[in-house]
Order: sequence, then C-alpha cells, then structure tokens
Amino acid sequence: MFLSLSVICLTVALLLAQVNKMTAEPIADARAMKLQNAISEVVPPFDNDPVAEAYLMPDGMGDSLLVYPARSGDELMGFALNSFSNNGFSGTIRIMVGFDMEHKIVNYAVLQHAETPGLGSKMTEWFRDITRPGQSVVGRDLSQGVLSVSKDGGEVDAITASTITSRAFMEAVNRAYTAYSGSREDALSGATVAADKEDKEITEAEGEKDE
Repeated sequence: MFLSLSVICLTVALLLAQVNKMTAEPIADARAMKLQNAISEVVPPFDNDPVAEAYLMPDGMGDSLLVYPARSGDELMGFALNSFSNNGFSGTIRIMVGFDMEHKIVNYAVLQHAETPGLGSKMTEWFRDITRPGQSVVGRDLSQGVLSVSKDGGEVDAITASTITSRAFMEAVNRAYTAYSGSREDALSGATVAADKEDKEITEAEGEKDE
C-alpha cells in the first residue's frame, strides 16, 4: 500500500511539474501582453518600448512604483504608472494610470481588484465616463490638487454605495501622481542639462571658428 501510494504521488508530482513547465511561458506572454495593452491604453501614442525603459520611483508613501516612460521619437509624451491601494473594500486594488506632460490624467486601466461585483467593480469604467464630468478623472490636472471624493470635500463623485472602493481608487491615483511628479521633474531637468551642454558646445565651437 505504501509503495503504491508513493508511486502515485510521484507520478502526480511529475505530471504537475510538466504541466507547470508547459504553461509557464504562455502565462508569462499573456501577462506581458496585458501590461503592454494597459500602457497603450493610458498614455498618448508612443513608438518606444516603455516596459524595457521602466524604472522605480518613490510614491511618497514609503513605497515605490514602476514608471513606464512613453516617447515618440525624442519627445517624451507622458508616463504610465503601475499604482495600487491596499484599502479597497475587499483588499488590494491595482491600476495603471497615465499622465501627459501637463500633469493631466490621460486614462487609467484596472489591473487587479476583488471588489463587489456590480458595486465597487464599477470603478473599471466609472471614473473615466467623460459624459459625467463629476465622476470622471480623465483630463483632470492634479497640479491643482490631489483627488478625493465629494463626501470628503473633494470634486469626484464616488461610486454609488461604494465609497470605500472610491477612496482606495483615489489613493492609488494620488500615489501615482507623486511618482509621476518625480519622474517628470527628473526628465525635464535632464533635458535642461542636455540643452545647456549642447549650447555650450556650440558656443565653444563658434569661438574656435572665430579664432
């Protein structure tokens, strides 16, 4: 009996290992495709590979977020940020938020949540319904102030009967904006330094030519 059970357990373990090996690559490919699609959905058109250029940036809350820069040629179009909140009604909410270079939200995509179907789950569309400006966050300029729901004195209408989910969503967006601000400042500082260096080199070259 012991020998039979051992053989069965070993066979099952080998089969599971083989299945896991066979499905690992398709699962990884599916996740990569989902990530690419989410980035494409939330930032202006780009022609670089944001995933290959991704880096971590502090979110101002003791953690860091992955930042995906979107470029068209040499021009920086905006950033997509993989943000989250652990304060959803049913746990962690993870979203991809996109900003242009003017501090405005381009769009967002919900990557993960376990909120109540028909209630908190409405956040996948609720906060980007541009026909209802009171609840949409698309196009909002966060340099004018971070987001909060109207029940907390803010300007965004919460999901009906899902204030906790709505607050968590705002937390994730605000967390993303902090990381975006740092990324934008670094990018613009780098561009300024590069421009100053180029101007200096041109001036020096012209000076040598005059001599």
